[in-house]
Amino acid sequence: MYVNSSRFDIPSQPQHIIQRGNNRSIIFAGEEDYQFYLKKLGDVCQKFQCDLHAYVLMTNHVHLLITPHLKGGIGISYQDINGVRLDRSVFVAF
Repeated sequence: MYVNSSRFDIPSQPQHIIQRGNNRSIIFAGEEDYQFYLKKLGDVCQKFQCDLHAYVLMTNHVHLLITPHLKGGIGISYQDINGVRLDRSVFVAF
């Protein structure tokens, strides 16, 4: 996983996160994929103390407005989501 070292990591500061599929490929093939992602997102936000204020799930990318309460909270949340999501073949390109 590529980590952007220039990313601001400020606890308690809302952040707009955009994540795209590789080469802008489709990451959500059907309704069950959206539901799976939202469940995992909710789980990791709770686990790593991030407040999810808003989200937009498009077929090939995601927009999130998240406030982390731990330093590194967003990064470790996404590492957790990506690790789980790689178990499902539809998400390999994510």
